[in-house]
Amino acid sequence: MAKRLIPALNRILVEKIAPPSKTSAGILLPEKTAKLNSGKVIAVGPGARGKDGNLIPVCVKEGDVVLLPEYGGTEVKLGDKEYVSSPFLCK
Repeated sequence: MAKRLIPALNRILVEKIAPPSKTSAGILLPEKTAKLNSGKVIAVGPGARGKDGNLIPVCVKEGDVVLLPEYGGTEVKLGDKEYVSSPFLCK
């Protein structure tokens, strides 16, 4: 099993953030709030080449928090953690 995942081209690797199940006061939250699709960027690829051959960099950096599409990206499981690999570019 791979110990390190490195995204290629314009892909980013995102670790899903598990929403809290209760507040700091101890109030239990309903399960509907557990479907937040946000995550923390773990690794970023170098970018993709445009039609003219210039490198188009990815505009997010490691540590940023991003929103994930509900049915987008590729889910990757490494150990007990769940990651999402998704293409990402900015112009």
